[in-house]
Amino acid sequence: MRHHNTNRKFGRTSGQRRALLRSLARSLVLRGRITTTQARAKEVRPFIEKMLTRAKKDTQANRRILIASLGDNTVAVKLIKTAENYTTRAGGYVRIVKTGPRKGDASPMALIEFV
Repeated sequence: MRHHNTNRKFGRTSGQRRALLRSLARSLVLRGRITTTQARAKEVRPFIEKMLTRAKKDTQANRRILIASLGDNTVAVKLIKTAENYTTRAGGYVRIVKTGPRKGDASPMALIEFV
């Protein structure tokens, strides 16, 4: 039975999945918007929203958790600066916009960006 197994596997081991989510989240923080597949966008949204909620409260413990999750101090600092824009917002920091299928394999694509 597949109870509580809601995460997508992406045909990868758990370490590779963690690295994929971390890489997508870092790119989103650094660039503000990225184009990826719909499945990847739907997986990275809860990850980045939890990180942004943590970044809204700038404490030493939260900084350390952000650095551990995102893998780099500069990305964590940029996320904390981004979080300053969302102090009054209670969630929903990221928007997913569906775009057309990818030309090579017709995979459904999406644009993910900060609101």
